[in-house]
Amino acid sequence: MIITYEIKVSPKARKPLTSEEIMAIEAQAPHDEEIVYDDDCPEMTDEQLKQFKRVHPNPDKDTSPARRLG
Repeated sequence: MIITYEIKVSPKARKPLTSEEIMAIEAQAPHDEEIVYDDDCPEMTDEQLKQFKRVHPNPDKDTSPARRLG
């Protein structure tokens, strides 16, 4: 069984982050940590990386469902 919660926030209730909140978020974010590869997840070769395709090939193009059905 999966239990999900949905939090609805009024657009009027949203406030921009304060500089203290931004600094706290940035302090928690890893910046220059080295990626550690192991046997379960080895580093990918250049050939493997070439096989990936972008999920959204053109981020500037509007691909919303309403536009696609159009």
